[in-house]
Amino acid sequence: MEEGKLRLTDPVSRFIPEFKDTKVAIETAPYRPAANGQPARDAAYYTLPAERAITIRDLLTHTSGLQSGTLGNRIGARTAPRTMTFDLAKYVPTLGQVPLDFQPGSRWSYSLLAGMETLGRIVEVASGMTFDQFLKQRLFDPLEMTDTTFVPSEAQLARSVTLYDGRDGTLVRIETPGWLTTKTLFSGGGGLWSTAEDYMRFGQMLGNGGVLNGKRVLSPRTVDLMATNHVGDLYAGTRGSVKGLGFGLAVDVVLDNAAAGRRVSNGTFAWGGAFGTYFWVDRKEALVGVLMVQEAVNSLGTDFQNAVMQAIIE
Repeated sequence: MEEGKLRLTDPVSRFIPEFKDTKVAIETAPYRPAANGQPARDAAYYTLPAERAITIRDLLTHTSGLQSGTLGNRIGARTAPRTMTFDLAKYVPTLGQVPLDFQPGSRWSYSLLAGMETLGRIVEVASGMTFDQFLKQRLFDPLEMTDTTFVPSEAQLARSVTLYDGRDGTLVRIETPGWLTTKTLFSGGGGLWSTAEDYMRFGQMLGNGGVLNGKRVLSPRTVDLMATNHVGDLYAGTRGSVKGLGFGLAVDVVLDNAAAGRRVSNGTFAWGGAFGTYFWVDRKEALVGVLMVQEAVNSLGTDFQNAVMQAIIE
């Protein structure tokens, strides 16, 4: 965007023509699992033309409707299966035929993988590089993130943590989920391996307004834009008891720390991962926090954040 190669308002179809003339699915009967001797029944739906094209901003703010709900995910699994041997160039265009779960820009709903992977493909088209090469050249090498990669070496795998799942009050060891076991589908939604030290470098760069150790990778204005609420009131109340938050470009943003129940400064931005990772950037306090545990614990990230922030006394 800083180089003028794309705009947040650009339609996705400018880079991926298969996203032209997208449809929106209207569900008329929900999916029903098999029960009491009755077979499962698939959801029934019809489609309408999207009122406007989905944009890069829609994808970054999870307001696109692309595989953003149960219906879209089920249709996508049939019509655009996420095959682990594909790359983004082969997989993402197939997503253009999956109907959206709602009209673009009308709702906030997490597009877990499809939205971020579509953005990754746009990066490839705009830059002329594969997504993994782009990240390495533009982020990982300048920031000296030497342990961050989509395909870890044997030496890195030997240092990787064991993943656990909480079941019936105990921790059960689990293997890496199948949707992450790929060496070709470089996903913006999940799949990078890293360390707390590496990720702290990334967070510090954002906290410093796009620069670390004299190496600038983003303009301060770009970081400001990332940390600005882009969705009005759409994000508020969509995730349980979450209040006082907006949503920026791929991060949530604290608008009212009292309402949000967080001790960080207003303007702080953050996000978490599926397996116990969480980070935040509080630029007013010049502070970055990174939490990495081996199990998905939804409340631990903000509890850790509050414990850190209450320790600041001047």
